[in-house]
Amino acid sequence: MTDKTSPNLQKIKTAKLIALIGFFGIFLLVPIWHLWLAPPMEGMSKTFVMAIWFTPLLFPLKGLVQGKPYTYAWSNFVCMFYFLHSLTLIYASEHERMLAGIEFVFSLTWFLGACYYAKWQGQYLGLGLKKLKKDA
Repeated sequence: MTDKTSPNLQKIKTAKLIALIGFFGIFLLVPIWHLWLAPPMEGMSKTFVMAIWFTPLLFPLKGLVQGKPYTYAWSNFVCMFYFLHSLTLIYASEHERMLAGIEFVFSLTWFLGACYYAKWQGQYLGLGLKKLKKDA
């Protein structure tokens, strides 16, 4: 039986907000970073670079805004793309270390918020593994 008390709803809303802050932080950071602060090297198309870095963010956008727990769960795979990119640049590039640090914070925020939102909202809606095992 799910507990539908106010504190549970508040922690679900907080987790969603944290995930959305991380997601939209990256959503805003990517074009600012790759078009203005550190544009691509000469010879590389800005359109191509933006397609590589911005397109993956479009896949989970609708589900995240609508608050679908399943989207929050699988969007962590997309999040890992930015998480690993930031760790690589923190280690390898002195010139972009600050931007990579910001990307790291946003991707970690997105990841943790999405994990907890998917878990708690799924429990609240009765989508947990116990229900799936009973149905089998």
